[in-house]
Amino acid sequence: MKATVFRGPGDLRVENVPDPRIEQPTDAVVRITHACICGSDLWFYRGIQKWESGYRCGHEWMGVVEDVGPEVESVKSGDMVIAPFVYSDGTCEFCQKGLHTSCVNGSAWGKTNDGGQAEAVRAPFADGTLVKLPDSMEGDDALLAATLPLTDVMGTGHHAAVAADVGEGGTAAVIGDGAVGLCAVLAAKRQGAERIIMLGHHDDRLEIARKFGATDIVATRDEEAVSEVLEMTNGGAESVLECVGAKSSTDTAIAIARPGGTVGYVGVPHNDHVVDRWRMFGQNISLHGGVAPVRAYIPELLEDVIAGTLDPSPVLDLTVDLDGVPDGYAAMDEREAIKVMVRP
Repeated sequence: MKATVFRGPGDLRVENVPDPRIEQPTDAVVRITHACICGSDLWFYRGIQKWESGYRCGHEWMGVVEDVGPEVESVKSGDMVIAPFVYSDGTCEFCQKGLHTSCVNGSAWGKTNDGGQAEAVRAPFADGTLVKLPDSMEGDDALLAATLPLTDVMGTGHHAAVAADVGEGGTAAVIGDGAVGLCAVLAAKRQGAERIIMLGHHDDRLEIARKFGATDIVATRDEEAVSEVLEMTNGGAESVLECVGAKSSTDTAIAIARPGGTVGYVGVPHNDHVVDRWRMFGQNISLHGGVAPVRAYIPELLEDVIAGTLDPSPVLDLTVDLDGVPDGYAAMDEREAIKVMVRP
């Protein structure tokens, strides 16, 4: 089969690799119908995150089950399924708590595991990982596109809203206008925020943020942005959703949090840095978040997508086939696309 393989910074290739097969009785083999390129993929693409030549790529995907191991009970051949960006056994202490990203037997797609930017994958722990989609969704391209972000960015935006304790009638500030930040706007609206402030710098993305429910836009940076938010909120936002992971975005998040408020952070950390613990201590600001346990969130978010009340698909603004994946990375790297959908 064909799969996207990392060969070096800026050098991704679609190569022929061995077909996946059932190796454990709990495995499934899934033919990929939809996948994505993630903003976090750009860190190895740019050489900032060190990867080895030969690693597989892609952690966001949906597909059709081709084969299952003898112990798999929840899905069968022919079922359409969606996968979170990590696989998990569904039975360990942490999976039972809804923290599937800490599964003692789990791991992420890609690297030495099969990646989703390919024709097929072997899915370990199929019962604990895969979520069956309704048969009625087959052939509904719009609904499937709305479902695809649940593999990662919509679930991650939702995690930011949950971690930041966004509540009915409250004020939320979202930092970052990438796909996760835009989905965080949707999540804050879904959680009932009355006012949603988007901090970002790209006009096309800010327009999507407005459509998703942002009531205010702050396009300035650093201290100027902090001053603007503090003034418009008369002291800061109760809930701040940090969706970038950089030092500057984290500093801004803590600076614009209202006393007693909460910063929900889901941006992948790009480097180690010291946060302003004195402000957090002095103003009783909480910092809560981390990697999103997307598997726990897919069922409830999927209900809303099917009902037509949640549609994050506008973040998917470029579609490529499998051979076009390298061009898709380049488009995202050059900010010509927010998020690329891959149709093998």
